[in-house]
Amino acid sequence: MSTDRLYKAQTRFLFHAHIKIKISVFYPDSVFDMLFAVLEKIDREYNSYQSGSYIDLINKSAGCFVDVNGETADILKKVIFLSDFFEGAYDITIMPLIRLWGFYKEHQHKVPSPEEINAIKPLVDYRKIEILDNKVRIAEGQEIITGSFIKAYAVDKLIEKMKEAGISDAIINAGGSTIYALNDEAHPSWEIITRSPGNESLLFNLKMANCCYSTSSQSKTHINIEGKQYGHILNPVTGYPSLNKQVGIVSDSCIVGDIVSTGLFNETPEGFLKKMDSLSKYYKLEGYIMNEDGGVTCSEGFRYYHNSL
Repeated sequence: MSTDRLYKAQTRFLFHAHIKIKISVFYPDSVFDMLFAVLEKIDREYNSYQSGSYIDLINKSAGCFVDVNGETADILKKVIFLSDFFEGAYDITIMPLIRLWGFYKEHQHKVPSPEEINAIKPLVDYRKIEILDNKVRIAEGQEIITGSFIKAYAVDKLIEKMKEAGISDAIINAGGSTIYALNDEAHPSWEIITRSPGNESLLFNLKMANCCYSTSSQSKTHINIEGKQYGHILNPVTGYPSLNKQVGIVSDSCIVGDIVSTGLFNETPEGFLKKMDSLSKYYKLEGYIMNEDGGVTCSEGFRYYHNSL
């Protein structure tokens, strides 16, 4: 990796995460405003947590069609296409189940009962999302959450903007869960250090070039009920948090990588490898899953990005 280039960086808070952009020192500081404007627009228009965004309007009008723009419809179509690979284990309408578990409450005193979970589960079904041209409707009681894909979609759009501007050497770190390495011949790769959840021990040193590293982990967001931690990545099929610890995916597309890292979080090691093989027919991607005991299972091509095994 080249060491004679100098870089500068800016970090701003968007999508409930710190997003850092690092580019050559030869670009004026005004370039950062142009680049962050791409992210700010997507955060404002498509983030379910932003009041007045298209997704927020869809949620607030559940049961009725809502007029949206073409980009909203295209984003949702892409997410739905990817969702079909996971047989219900990835679902962007999971918000009612997340709320049931108490992730948006100051205190949660008990694990939801099977009866409570079963009452909510019919609302968790992305197949009920209807898209007719530039109109979208979800069923009454449903709620879309964009946390598993909208930040990644924004980084994909940011990379497009960088390439249009002639920026060929940069790295974007979006909250640690989405990292894109942009490279040219003079700087053939970036090194990304990945760590185990919980103890933060070194897991992999990845060499990345013109690709994204996406990771989903249970270590950073959780609730405590009667002294036990429950992670925020829930299994829409069972209604309970996954017991796996972490999934990491290397891919050409940030939105693909982030959705896949979430969708495969509920798999066994065998199921992970099977799904990765199926997905590889459509996308270029490799990765690993860490189970409850800390065991790591990697796809065959993941070794290309590291020499840690």
